[in-house]
Amino acid sequence: MSKQYKRWMSESLKRALDKRRIVVISGERQCGKTTLSKQIELKDSIFRSLDDVTLLKAAIDDPKEFIKHSHGTMIIDEVQKAPQLLSAIKQTVDLDSRTGQFLLTGSADIKNLPQVSESLAGRIKNIRLRTLANGEILENEPKFIQMLFNNEFPAQIKGYNKTEILKIAFRGGYPEVVNFSDVDRKDWHLDYVDTLLTRDLKNIANIRRNTALQEQVKILTAWSSKFLDIPGMCSKLAIARTTFDSYVGVLEALYLFERVSPWSKTDYSGVGRKDKIFVTDTGIMASVLNWNFEEVRLNPERSGKIVETLVFKELSIQSDICGCHIYHYRDRENREIDFIIESSNGIIACIEVKSGSVVSKNDFKHIRWFKNNIAKNQNVISIILYSGEDTVSFGDGLWAVPIAALWS
Repeated sequence: MSKQYKRWMSESLKRALDKRRIVVISGERQCGKTTLSKQIELKDSIFRSLDDVTLLKAAIDDPKEFIKHSHGTMIIDEVQKAPQLLSAIKQTVDLDSRTGQFLLTGSADIKNLPQVSESLAGRIKNIRLRTLANGEILENEPKFIQMLFNNEFPAQIKGYNKTEILKIAFRGGYPEVVNFSDVDRKDWHLDYVDTLLTRDLKNIANIRRNTALQEQVKILTAWSSKFLDIPGMCSKLAIARTTFDSYVGVLEALYLFERVSPWSKTDYSGVGRKDKIFVTDTGIMASVLNWNFEEVRLNPERSGKIVETLVFKELSIQSDICGCHIYHYRDRENREIDFIIESSNGIIACIEVKSGSVVSKNDFKHIRWFKNNIAKNQNVISIILYSGEDTVSFGDGLWAVPIAALWS
């Protein structure tokens, strides 16, 4: 039995249940949604999993009867399997404004399912649960975003050189496999992806060319941290643009991939408009691409790709907690900033990622240009996350910060 970890989103979940009639925990299958829903102390809760065939049939045949309960919270696990329930739930909460009536979990993005026609706007709060952050595994608190906007980082963090960071990336964050051997973990990852594409997929889409979809998973995985080159990908897969777009939408709905939009709060005409694509778990990434650890460690391109994907995942978890959004920046002169996070009071954090342990002042050239030209009237935090141990100033508010600050 895998260890049960205290999840950083638990407090957000409790607050949501106090304020909203319906709360949805959404995220990858096996990321810990069911465990989290059971960990929350709810008085008079009823738990029903739609993985149970009998309960699933009952939910589909008579959704109004299935959701009846007079008090407490009804927890419905894997609600995407019976989208008919959502209409019945809407009718119920429209007649009863009591908060915390329903806690739903979903391994697919239910609001974008083709079978869902009901809008639950104003009634529902969505909590995104991702695979484990390294800080959750270490039982630390999520402090990085606060440190970032306060511009206050530990002077030194020992124990996390490039090799150790890559080990964290190869392990990934699925709770069940944290303590597996490398071989067993890879087998689990590959079985997991295969199950999603052969079983879970049918709950959200009618995909006829499953082989093409499997190939697209490999190509998108190899593209993680890069800008989407849709014409090039379509050509390589020999599929139409509309098919490619529908497949990407399905894979995003299953939470295998996620896009990062460009930061565009500017009148600068040269700003690019392409999204970046990321695998949501680096363990899946390493396994799908069949990467060898030592080869990746010595390959700057591959190590850079998986480390940037790891940083994206860690930043996303903490940004979800504080309600921040993550963007990237790229203009037509190929000036790029890996991540931009904006606080609620307008502070902008520019973050570059380096898998190596050496940083020079020249590595800040795109961030400096952005500060001086695009955000010259704003408070800008400027850091490079790298695999060294020391927080180092490069003057003018430019800092090299250990990647390990994300979880220490």
